Amino acid sequence: MEFADGKILAEIKDGVGRITFNQPEKRNAMSVAMWAGMADALDLFEADAAVRCIVLTGAGDKAFVSGADISQFDKMRSDADAQREYSKQTAGGRLKLASFPKPVIAEIRGFCMGGGLGIAMSCDIRIAADGSQFGIPAARLGIAYGFDMVRHLVDLVGPAHAHMILMTGERFGADEAQRVGLINKVVPAEALSGEIARLTATLAVNAPLSLYANKRTVQAVLQDRADRDMAGYNAAMAACFDSADYQEGRRAFMEKRKPAFQGR
Repeated sequence: MEFADGKILAEIKDGVGRITFNQPEKRNAMSVAMWAGMADALDLFEADAAVRCIVLTGAGDKAFVSGADISQFDKMRSDADAQREYSKQTAGGRLKLASFPKPVIAEIRGFCMGGGLGIAMSCDIRIAADGSQFGIPAARLGIAYGFDMVRHLVDLVGPAHAHMILMTGERFGADEAQRVGLINKVVPAEALSGEIARLTATLAVNAPLSLYANKRTVQAVLQDRADRDMAGYNAAMAACFDSADYQEGRRAFMEKRKPAFQGR
């Protein structure tokens, strides 16, 4: 399946949805149309009960996403008013990714910069190939990033590392990204696909209601108390205990076999 004139590719295989940012000639820089295409692909995956988790990745081996498509800056981000309009046009994709109910994994090769790093930070798990490069070059472009992206950064690495990343605008490697907590794991480039396959295979057979409830609860922990939907989180937890999957999980444990969860 293709979206945004082929610059967003989507496929489903073995319970895993995959979105590929497909603009390798620009190191997969995100255009406005690509943000909308990503949102459409996420809608498709959310509606399909067979999709248990999703992977985001970049085409080729040069970049995950190198940032926003800077060729659109003069026209669409030329000043504060234009930036506000740009934010409105891309808000749907950002919100869809941030609120996506199923596990989301970032498979990172090459450059993961600026808004591309923002996409990765909105994922639940980030696995990177050694040799990948990270950074937020806002200070070198004379721009500032929005509250949600900076909050994601601070939540992951803490204020001291966030200041260093934002104020210097410097690139840093995958080992440093892992050290400060920005990514979960670094693997050799040739092992990245296998590591992602192993991880998605694990998630695809785990209980969907449990994955959903626990993802929501982790997100709640990071929210301000006033923004927490405690009734919703408690309902999601109760749904797990009332589910046929919970019964199946108990039976499988007693019978020493793998459970077959159905998401209900």
